[in-house]
Amino acid sequence: MRVLIAALHNGYYRNLESVVDELARRGHQIFLGSERPVSALGGQSIVERLAEAHKGVSHGTVRWREQRTRFLATKVRLALDYLRYLEPAYADASSLRQRAVVRTPVGLVWLVERGPGRPPAVRRLIARALDSIDRALPPSPDIERFLDEQRPDAVIITPLIGLVPSSQLDLLRSAQARGIPTAVCVWSWDHLSSKAIIRDAPDRLFVWNDTQKNEAMTMHGIEAERIIVTGAQNFDRWFGRQPSRSRAAFAGDVGLPDDRPFVLWVCSALFPGSPSEAEFVMRWAAHLRASADPRVRDVNILIRPHPSRGKEWEQVDWRRLGRVAFRGGNPIDAESRADYFDSLHHSAAVVGLNTSAFIEAGIVGRPVMTILPEEFRANQEGTLHFGYLMNVGGGLLTSARTLEDHERQLVEMLAGPPEAVLERQRRFVTAFVRPHGLDVSATTLMVEAVESLGASAPVRLSRGVGAGARLGLRALRAIERVPAGRRLLLDEREVRAKKRRAAEEHRAVSWG
Repeated sequence: MRVLIAALHNGYYRNLESVVDELARRGHQIFLGSERPVSALGGQSIVERLAEAHKGVSHGTVRWREQRTRFLATKVRLALDYLRYLEPAYADASSLRQRAVVRTPVGLVWLVERGPGRPPAVRRLIARALDSIDRALPPSPDIERFLDEQRPDAVIITPLIGLVPSSQLDLLRSAQARGIPTAVCVWSWDHLSSKAIIRDAPDRLFVWNDTQKNEAMTMHGIEAERIIVTGAQNFDRWFGRQPSRSRAAFAGDVGLPDDRPFVLWVCSALFPGSPSEAEFVMRWAAHLRASADPRVRDVNILIRPHPSRGKEWEQVDWRRLGRVAFRGGNPIDAESRADYFDSLHHSAAVVGLNTSAFIEAGIVGRPVMTILPEEFRANQEGTLHFGYLMNVGGGLLTSARTLEDHERQLVEMLAGPPEAVLERQRRFVTAFVRPHGLDVSATTLMVEAVESLGASAPVRLSRGVGAGARLGLRALRAIERVPAGRRLLLDEREVRAKKRRAAEEHRAVSWG
């Protein structure tokens, strides 16, 4: 079977590596495609490693929609994504709305926030009109040729629902028009609740658990029979794993004495504009150092930075508190993964704000703790997915609203985590990560689902386009051609950049 996997960028292969490896071992031909090769999450080394290990694996670039139609297609789709966050389900998720608004045409933002589009009924009419216009866009010739060159038996796309300019939807539609079986792979635990809407249902949607299945049905309108619950294949590598060295050896490597336990702080990829996590971690560490309980006051601390937010640590003097180490790379190869696992395994507790490392700590069996400060509310209780960490299977997290309460909880964990806490975490891991059983590999289930997809016979889709949609597309194209109209289609960041360039040109003329 020839499988085309299309990722937004190569960083997405972090969570698909085990699936690609097993598919290749079974003799399938796989093309690992990406629209963008570079990512803060890394990934290029992963696709190169897979291609080197298996003759049947190759990699390259996935085609984009042509520039002449890409601008308008992007604006329409990002506008639809933004409109999602004005629905009642997101009333308390203001940061999700703000994250989308900066990518949305300023004309639409004005229309629905200050103009006649404010009533919900009108907004939904606008959304339906934009959806029809999007479907009236012609297929991309470059993407059509790309599919003809690849001749895949199945197309798997991830994530499809990113809130960035992308031609993944065009690839999905062109594949469906050819009758090629298609699937979308949910990449992360928050994607179905915090990203864009799946507006075109693939033949299969691979999700981790029943929580995501419910999201897919209620938020995205995907029919239950299209959804396959496989478990979270990206976490398989942590089950049953053994540390690569003793705690004493690990502590020596990171620069901590091994005369007492250490607490691991795992940093997060927070929303843009969030307060500095580095500064909060220093407040947390200082609070521990001032504790009246010697177990907390003298505990060792290991801080693990997030790969995408290292800069905020450059001006932070984390050494001043003593018994603190700062260590951690992007876990995308054998050495960095071993180092990461050892940091989890040998810790007495894992603490942070909002990160997938919580799930990995739960798998390893360490107490997972968080603090809920008001300054980070948008990243925690201001999202829908954070609630899953608090509730699914009884909840993964031991949470506190104040540093004082967190300190009292940490005393208990350092004395030896209560069995009730560890049992609650195991229930979460079972429900959220391996719903078919803790001993059942999610990778195996997903590989079997992909093989089943390739053997299926999807119905070739024919998308009718109404006269109203064609008229709307012509109207938007006319607006795009007029300078004043094109300005309305720019987003907030593009408007600022345009003003900045104009100011620089004006200064250059004045100085000349």
